[in-house]
Amino acid sequence: MKKYQGLIVLSTAVLLAACGNTADNNENNAGNAENNTEVTENNNAEVNEEETNEAADETNEEMENNEGDNENNESNTEENAGNEEVDAGEYPITVTDHAGNEVTIEEEPESIVTMQPSDTEILFELGAGDRIVGVSDFANYPEEALEIEQVGGQDMDAEMILSLEPDLALVSDYHHNNHGEILDQYRDAGIEVFVIENPASFDGAFEHIEMLGEITGTEEQAEEIVSGMQAELDELREQSEEIDEEDRKTVWIEVAPSPDIFTTGQGTFMHEMLEVIGAENAAADHEGWVNLTEEEIVTLEPDTIITTYGFYVDDPVAEVTEREGWSDVPAVENEDIHDVDSDMVSRSGPRLVDGTRLIAEAVYPDVFQ
Repeated sequence: MKKYQGLIVLSTAVLLAACGNTADNNENNAGNAENNTEVTENNNAEVNEEETNEAADETNEEMENNEGDNENNESNTEENAGNEEVDAGEYPITVTDHAGNEVTIEEEPESIVTMQPSDTEILFELGAGDRIVGVSDFANYPEEALEIEQVGGQDMDAEMILSLEPDLALVSDYHHNNHGEILDQYRDAGIEVFVIENPASFDGAFEHIEMLGEITGTEEQAEEIVSGMQAELDELREQSEEIDEEDRKTVWIEVAPSPDIFTTGQGTFMHEMLEVIGAENAAADHEGWVNLTEEEIVTLEPDTIITTYGFYVDDPVAEVTEREGWSDVPAVENEDIHDVDSDMVSRSGPRLVDGTRLIAEAVYPDVFQ
C-alpha cells in the first residue's frame, strides 16, 4: 500500500512539474511574443527615429550653413566697411603738442607756416615742402626754402601770416610763451596752431620728425627717415670702436666767440655727437649751453677745438689761435682747430647725422674720412 502511495506522490509531483513547465513555457512564449512585438515596435521606432533624426540633422546642417554664410557675409561687410574707413584716410586726428594742447586736425594740411627752420627742413625731407607757404626769416635750407615768403623770426609778422590763410601754423615754445595773444588770433581765424619745442637729443629729434609725419599724413616717410638716421649713427659708433683708448680725444666745442664764449655741456646734440664718435666733451661737467671764461677753458686742455660760428666770423681759427695765453693749449699747439656748419650740428632734423659725421672727420680724420 505504501508502495502505491509513493508512486501516486511521485506521479503527482511529475504531473505538477509538467504542468509548471507548461505554464512557464506558455509564459515564456507569451514573453517571447511580447519581446518580439517590442523588438518589432522598437525596430520600427528606431527606423522612424533614425529617419526623423537624419531629416532633422539635414535641416539643422542647412540652417547652420545658412547661419555661417550670414556670419561670413556680416564679417565681409564689416571688413569692407573697415577698408573703406582706411581708404578714407586717417583724418581727423587729435595730437597733443608740446604745450599740452590737444590739437584736432580735420583734414590733411595743404598750406603750412613754419616758424622754425628745423620744421622747414623736416617737411621738405618728408616730401611736404610744397605745402609750405611761409617760413622763418632764418630758414635757409634747402634752397627751395629761400623762395618762400618769410614771416618773421622770434617776432612773428602776424598780419602777413593771417593774409596767407594757412591751414596749420607750426610754432616754437618761445612763441607759445611770449606771443600767446597772436597765436589766439590765428586760432580765431581758423588756423590750427601746433607748438613744437626744439629738442636737445637724438631721441627728441626722432620724435620731432615722427610728430610732423603724423600731422601731415607722411608717417611712412618719417619712419624711413628715422630708421635711416639710426642706422647711420650705429655705423659711426661701430667705426669709433676702432679707436684705441689712449688715442681718444678731449674736444672743446665753441658755439660763440670771445669775449662771451659759449659751449655745450650734457643734454645737447653736440654732447651726444661726441659720445657717438668716441670723443670726450671738455665741458661734460656742465649741463646745456654754458658760458666759460678763457682762463677756465685753457685749464681743460682740449686736444681738438670745434667752432660753429664761421657763418658770421671771417676767420674762426685765427680768432682762437690769437688769444693771449692759449699757445700751450694742445689743440692750438697742434693746429687741431676746425669750423663746422652750425645748422648741421644744432638744428633738429635729418642733417644731424651729417653734422655728426663732420665732427667725426674733423676729430678723427684717419678713422672717419
